[in-house]
Amino acid sequence: MGAAQAKREKLPPLVDAYGGLLIIDKDGGWTSHDVVAKSRRLLRTKKVGHAGTLDPMATGVLVLGVERATKLLGQLILTTKAYTATIRLGRSTITDDAEGEVTATTDAGHLTDAEIATRIAELTGDIQQVPATVSAIKVNGERAYARARAGEEVELAARPVTVSRFDVLARRDIDTGTTRFVDLDVEVECSSGTYIRALARDLGEKLGVGGHLTALRRTRVGPFTLEHARTLDQLAAAAEAGEPLLSLDIDTAVRTAFPVRDITDAQAGDLRNGRWLDPIGLPGVYAAVDASGHAIALLQESGKRASSVMVVRPANL
Repeated sequence: MGAAQAKREKLPPLVDAYGGLLIIDKDGGWTSHDVVAKSRRLLRTKKVGHAGTLDPMATGVLVLGVERATKLLGQLILTTKAYTATIRLGRSTITDDAEGEVTATTDAGHLTDAEIATRIAELTGDIQQVPATVSAIKVNGERAYARARAGEEVELAARPVTVSRFDVLARRDIDTGTTRFVDLDVEVECSSGTYIRALARDLGEKLGVGGHLTALRRTRVGPFTLEHARTLDQLAAAAEAGEPLLSLDIDTAVRTAFPVRDITDAQAGDLRNGRWLDPIGLPGVYAAVDASGHAIALLQESGKRASSVMVVRPANL
């Protein structure tokens, strides 16, 4: 290890011990792990994790937790997501996106807007979806994509998802001279666990011409949008300039993501020391916030107790 590298590693983190959330507008070609690794270097801390993955081809919103806020990631209600995407009808690939080997090409120029709209309607609402073969779903302890890339036949079970919006924004007819494709720019709002490339695949299958995803951009994860986000280059520039790095500090993140229960200083002291509060009838996980706006704990009620599922500010920190 060189002297310069050793000196860098001894520098303190650029955020405090509580940390917060970093909302990254991910560039294409980066894995979610790549983004975490780069953010660790920029913030000078190993305590960075991500909530949900985003395919390398995709761009857009990726939610990272930093320092103590990494413990928030498992509690965040990120059940709805929104995307813009481009679907190419007339070509199927092994990965259901543009990065995979082409498996079939079929002329799609005859498709009418009405036919497309009818099939999209069948993929909207509560549906059963078979995830993409190269997904991160585990099969007998190993990721499906690893098994597929090793040449195994991977069969994944259909599972329920909700597609609350599947709208066509624009249509482009592409004539290559040998085949006619139809490109659809779409907006999708859906539940967590929905695969947009599987929607592209299934739409193509329903229309009898095959389909795959050529572009994907995530615009929202739960309450976090592109308005909260910045690119890694922008984050690096902010670090160089000594500017604030977090998108939301831990208090703002908690108040953004959870319902809030206002508590007294005495109640805050109880929670910080591992005790519970009386319930007030709030369902699900909610935040206990003191008079100064500090998030003290995340609570969930059961019977006669409102107990902590995470103490944000324990007495020993």
